[in-house]
Amino acid sequence: MWTEIRIAPNLIIAEMWKELFEAEGIPSRILPEKLGAGEKSSYRVLVPELKKHLIEDILRKI
Repeated sequence: MWTEIRIAPNLIIAEMWKELFEAEGIPSRILPEKLGAGEKSSYRVLVPELKKHLIEDILRKI
């Protein structure tokens, strides 16, 4: 099961979060808030629910 960690204001920021999490070895997904969303729409950053505690540790460090 995937859980939402962040809502990014646009695709570029969402990809930055995704790269950060994946650099730490945590798989992640990016989904648009609305269907048919463009590059400037909000995006949800998701990680596996079992990895949520690791994400919380990473976010505390930054």
